[in-house]
Amino acid sequence: MIHPTAIVASGAKIASDVEIGAYSIIGGDVEIDSGTIIGPHAVIKGHTRIGKNNRIYQFVSLGEVPQDKKYADEPTRLEIGDNNEIREFCTFNIGTVQDKGVTRIGNHNWIMAYVHLAHDCQVGNHTIFANNAQLAGHVKVEDHAILGGFTVVHQFCSIGAHSITAMGTILLQDIPPYVTASGNPAAPHGINSEGLKRRGFSAQSILEVKRAYKTLYKSGLGLNEAKAEISQKAESCPELLPLLEFISASNRGIIR
Repeated sequence: MIHPTAIVASGAKIASDVEIGAYSIIGGDVEIDSGTIIGPHAVIKGHTRIGKNNRIYQFVSLGEVPQDKKYADEPTRLEIGDNNEIREFCTFNIGTVQDKGVTRIGNHNWIMAYVHLAHDCQVGNHTIFANNAQLAGHVKVEDHAILGGFTVVHQFCSIGAHSITAMGTILLQDIPPYVTASGNPAAPHGINSEGLKRRGFSAQSILEVKRAYKTLYKSGLGLNEAKAEISQKAESCPELLPLLEFISASNRGIIR
């Protein structure tokens, strides 16, 4: 299952059914679980753990040192979960000791070509990153978020669950859950109603999310006033709780 031209360091822990393509290089601190396929010319280094049934295409670079001048060769990590699709020329760096020490990608993510995940990014499950989406360090992406092609995210930003960005979006602040954003800098443009339908949200829940969006962005209320009004609605619509929690936890402020 390992091409004879591939170079696999002696310390690497590779499940017996893993496929490794021609001319790929696997470092000694790498672990790859069963069912994963590595294409040709891939380079996987550092303290990197890759889970089950991932499809990793040619020319990726995973587990390389952070693009951070403070990095001093500490044994930080990259962790990739199960059932992810990682397309050509993606670059994922290990973490730094200034943060969590690990860059983490969850399960069932679809990551297209030329995507960069910098040090200490935390990516959830079922996300989609279109071609050339770029994350600076310390970015958090919650479940089911979708980043359009050429979306660029400033360091320390958070992207809420079920949100979506248009092509070429520049994110300098946090996007709350459910919100659609576009522009430079990003501005809100309604909710991701089609995505919510596809994920099984009820018509009533989607209506309440739309009303919460209008309260947050169209009512003229201040942020604290809008939060108080949405909090009352959340008593009968639990889907609004992640929105409230996200806004309350935001460090960079939400796009407005």
